[in-house]
Amino acid sequence: MIALFGPFILFVVLVVIMFSHMETTNPDTANLVPNALSGKPAPATRLPLLGQTGSFNPEDFKGRVTLVNFWGSWCPPCRDEHPTLIEISKDNRFDLVGVNYKDNQENAIRFLDNFGDPFKLVGFDQSGRAAIDWGVYGPPETFLLNREGIIVYKHIGPLTPQIFKDETLPQIEKALDSNTSSADHSSSR
Repeated sequence: MIALFGPFILFVVLVVIMFSHMETTNPDTANLVPNALSGKPAPATRLPLLGQTGSFNPEDFKGRVTLVNFWGSWCPPCRDEHPTLIEISKDNRFDLVGVNYKDNQENAIRFLDNFGDPFKLVGFDQSGRAAIDWGVYGPPETFLLNREGIIVYKHIGPLTPQIFKDETLPQIEKALDSNTSSADHSSSR
């Protein structure tokens, strides 16, 4: 009888343990993903600019605090995030730049024409190779670079006004207030 019901009983016990752990897990930390690039220089990424001549090169961002947002016109969470990016771009203390990820150039340009262009410049990563170098899991993802071009913060998922106010803005202000920002914060939603 144990041989017949043993695997079933083991399965039920494992399910109970799993669900009891899920209930006790802090919802604010359940989705944290380590930021492997935290404290390291932004990857040496050279991309063509979306719809313009010139290139996207993180070396050019040194001297300014910079938010780098990976997005796509085909990405529903990126569309949800876009009004927040429009608001964020009004703060002149830092630069907001974009990387258009695995997109059609005409669709990306039309998206920005229709919904507004919050970005100082946009790199065009049609193949997705740059996103791999940055450790992007899927758009939208946002990285914060300090004045030295070091990644000090990463947010996975769409930025909302609340997330920006509670999590991202304090990190930006910390980077603005110091010449050597600490690189120990990573966030995910």
